[in-house]
Amino acid sequence: MTTENTIKVDVSLAKEMGLTEEEFGNIKKLLGRTPNVTELGVFSAMWSEHCSYKNSRKLFKMFPTKGKQVLVGAGEENSGIVDIGDGLGVAFKIESHNHPSAVEPFEASATGIGGCVRDIFTTGARPVAVLGGLRFGTLENEKVKFLFKEVFRGLAHYANVAEISAVGGDAYFDESYEGNPLVNAFVVGIVKQDDIVKGVASGKGNPVYYIGGDTGRDGVGGASFASKEITEDSGSDPNAVAIGDPELGKRLRETCLELIEKKLVVGMQDMGAAGLTCSSCETATRSGMGIEIDVALIPQREKNMTPYEILLSESQERMLAILKKGSEKQALAILGKWEINAVEIGKVTDDGIMRVKENGVTVCEVPADALTKKAPLYDREIKEPAYLKETKSASFKGLPEPSDYNKVLLQLLDIPTIASKESAYEKFTFVKKDEVVRGAGSDAAIVKVKGTKKALAISVDCNGRFCYLNPYNGAQMAVAEAARNVVCAGGRPLAITDGLNFGNPMKPENYWQFHKCIEGLSDACNALGTPVISGNVSFYNENPKGAVDPTPMVGMVGLIEDVTKAMTQDFKNDGDEIVLLGENRPGLGGSEYLYHVHKQKKGDPQIDMKKEKAVQDACLEAIRSGIIQSAHDTSEGGLAVCLAESCITNSAAMKGAVVDLSATKAGIRMDDVLFGEAPSRIVVSVKSADSGKLEEIAKKYSVPCYKLGKVSGDKLAIKGAIDIPLKKLSDAWRNAIPSRANTD
Repeated sequence: MTTENTIKVDVSLAKEMGLTEEEFGNIKKLLGRTPNVTELGVFSAMWSEHCSYKNSRKLFKMFPTKGKQVLVGAGEENSGIVDIGDGLGVAFKIESHNHPSAVEPFEASATGIGGCVRDIFTTGARPVAVLGGLRFGTLENEKVKFLFKEVFRGLAHYANVAEISAVGGDAYFDESYEGNPLVNAFVVGIVKQDDIVKGVASGKGNPVYYIGGDTGRDGVGGASFASKEITEDSGSDPNAVAIGDPELGKRLRETCLELIEKKLVVGMQDMGAAGLTCSSCETATRSGMGIEIDVALIPQREKNMTPYEILLSESQERMLAILKKGSEKQALAILGKWEINAVEIGKVTDDGIMRVKENGVTVCEVPADALTKKAPLYDREIKEPAYLKETKSASFKGLPEPSDYNKVLLQLLDIPTIASKESAYEKFTFVKKDEVVRGAGSDAAIVKVKGTKKALAISVDCNGRFCYLNPYNGAQMAVAEAARNVVCAGGRPLAITDGLNFGNPMKPENYWQFHKCIEGLSDACNALGTPVISGNVSFYNENPKGAVDPTPMVGMVGLIEDVTKAMTQDFKNDGDEIVLLGENRPGLGGSEYLYHVHKQKKGDPQIDMKKEKAVQDACLEAIRSGIIQSAHDTSEGGLAVCLAESCITNSAAMKGAVVDLSATKAGIRMDDVLFGEAPSRIVVSVKSADSGKLEEIAKKYSVPCYKLGKVSGDKLAIKGAIDIPLKKLSDAWRNAIPSRANTD
């Protein structure tokens, strides 16, 4: 027996591993004895927040997870799947890699994509798109510049080598994320419904195979690392961040998809957080079976690795596969063809035990469901943050209006959160032109569904400042914006995946924010009919200065029935009428304008989900009817930025606009009309002959419909406020990030 199991196991060691005294006591009760050090390490990883969601899972009961379109729902597998017709499903998942990215941004961001990609193709789905939901501090900070460039470089490196189209995402910049960037990878894949495979270890006697790269010490303790706050010493552990290999990952993907297509696989799971431990016990739990493996059989690239290290390593590009007994020869031929290493390491049992041996000697013997279903679940203390009394009561009546609106609009277009991310996304060189209709640079990415006339509209969104000022409404607004972006592309929103990024849950104010955001997400998803099918929680996103703004990232996928009617945000034709669907309402609170021009982080953002749904329904029907020429939602920067972006997004064919907003003011101050960020508004353009049809559709849904002006000229002219040449607008918008981060 390995010498590590001679180490004394007591409550002190348990605490060192991140367990509480009460949890250590529960482990002893579940086992009926004191665990050895390997078993304690396994419990430590599986009962960490990163794996067990012990501080969040109870609240997930609020989420709507069912729907006629849902094939695989939240909590069932590593990735959810929804029905898109024609015998096909779309699998999608968002995953965070925040803490590692603060320490090793290039390697960690690449690894973040790799892990999420594996979660998709283990279901049998071929990944077709990746997006990033990214949050950084201000680009005036040299460390932030480094993190920004290295994160994009890492994401691009993996996507390019693994040959997966990167189609967009969003990036925000705010002081709250300094020292603790948020790096969320959102991956989408398409699967034949007959090929869907689940992560189960079923069928007594079926062989368990280790597939992929060798196991090293990289990432040992990664789940625990992600379950505590970042400190000055967080980068001192050389094994905390695992290293990806996208070339191997590409071959591994093709191997697994072929094994699944040939019906040789019973179940399959990526060795992600907690590595072999998590994949073994979770596949056994899902099937109500047991699993037995021998770690001495695991291919190892480092000498003298202990069972503890082998079980908890998070080395990348590794899969656990349960093959159908008798199919081994055929499976190994496929593995050999793709030059993928494979070793039979164990078998499925029927005793419910996760049993680990080393050269035939048992070193870990734990009921599988003790690690999963019986992990502790907590109700944490909640307390409304004191700052909300001041921020919510803020009045903007005395706020001075600008003397030069041209200057303000150019200033907003120059803010990295609003500015074009083209220079960063140019690092992503691999895009399947025959599949990607629209990548980064419009409201939603558009990807064809091969073999059909359909396409997917994909978006990821969240305004953390709104969630800081009103967590409930801010979370609703994140869902609404993601859905609105999908609708602007011509898609019907289907479902969401959520990436929940918050501070330390042990702090009552943080947990109150989390609770309210869960409520907001749930209510918004119910209102829009978009269930939650997968997701990820990342707590402890704090640096020495405090917690990040609450950031519940929302990844949304929608279905475009006819790709020829897909829509983009840029104005197309001179003479087209510009129309606002929805109404202007006060929206200075939490806006980029208020934050950057007036240096205030205040307000109480509001949304009416019934009005939001009506605007989306009207816009979608108008697009499907064929009368819409462009559609763009108002979000960061408000109506003026929305109009400017519609003018300049297509650099090869920029179109000016002559606009009069007086009919939309309704007593609202001019800076609010221009730069307020009230939700539930979409700017569309139509041919003059079709404006009456648009009004009829808007009336059907009781949606306000305002004619703003026409597409015309070589500047953006807003009566009484804005008069700026398109080139000047474009230069401000396109040069903001290159000038700060040297991305060119």
